[in-house]
Amino acid sequence: MELGYIVSGLFVGFVVGLTGVGGGSLMTPILIFGFGLSPLRAVGTDLLFAALTKIGGVWSHWHHHTIQWHIVGFLALGSIPSTLITLQILKTFQYHDQQLTYVINLILGIALILTALALSLKGWLINTIKANNSSKVVLIIRHLRSNQDFIMISTIVTGWVLGFIVTMSSIGAGALGSVALLYLYPNLYMNQLAATDIAHAVPLTIIAGLGHWHLGSVDTHILFNLLLGSLPGVFLGSRLSISIPDRAIQITLSTLLMLIGIKFIL
Repeated sequence: MELGYIVSGLFVGFVVGLTGVGGGSLMTPILIFGFGLSPLRAVGTDLLFAALTKIGGVWSHWHHHTIQWHIVGFLALGSIPSTLITLQILKTFQYHDQQLTYVINLILGIALILTALALSLKGWLINTIKANNSSKVVLIIRHLRSNQDFIMISTIVTGWVLGFIVTMSSIGAGALGSVALLYLYPNLYMNQLAATDIAHAVPLTIIAGLGHWHLGSVDTHILFNLLLGSLPGVFLGSRLSISIPDRAIQITLSTLLMLIGIKFIL
C-alpha cells in the first residue's frame, strides 16, 4: 500500500511540474476512488500535501521578488476568515457522515468542473483582456478595472470564495485563483501572477490542513508516502515540460478534470 501512495505522489508531482496546476485536482480523486478514503479524510490529507509541496515555490519566488504581497494580503483578508468559518461548519457536521459526504462530493465535482473550465478559458481570457478593441465586453472590463475600490473588494471576495472551496474540497487554490487574478490584475507579468497565487495558496492550505488535522481528518502516514513520490515527480515534470506543447497538456488535463468532476456530481 505504501508503494501505491508513493507512485500516486510521483504521478501527481509529475503533473504539477508539467503544468503548474493539478495537485489537489488529481490527488483528492485518487485518494477517494483509488484508495477508498472518505472524502473528508482525502481532502484533509491533500490540503497538507499541497501546502508542503508549494512551500519551496514560495521561497523561490520570494527570492526573485515576484510576489505581490499587497494582493496576497487582500486575498487573505477574505480567505482566512472563510477558512476558519468553513472548518467550524465541518466540525459541527463531522459525524453526519452521509450528509457530509454528499456535500463534499458535490463541492468537489463543482470545483473540478470550474477548474477544467478555468484552464480551458485562460488563454481566451488573456487575449480578451489585452485586446486592443472597443467591443462591449472589453469596455466593461476596462471600466471595472479602473475602479480601485472594486478591485480591492473583488480581491477580498475572491479570497473568501477560495477559502470556502479549498477547505471543503482542497481544489481551486491554483487554477481558479490565477484566473481571478488575471482578470483583476492584467498588468501583472505571468511569473508575478503565479508567484502571488502560490504565496496565497500556501497559508490558505496550511491553515485549512491544520484545521482538518485538528478534526482528525489527516492521515500523516499517507501524507509522508505521498511526499516521498511527489518531490522527485515535480522535478521530472518540470524538466519535461519544455518539450511538450502547452496546448496539448491543457486540453488533456482539462478533459480529465471535467470527467472526474462530472463523476463526483453524478
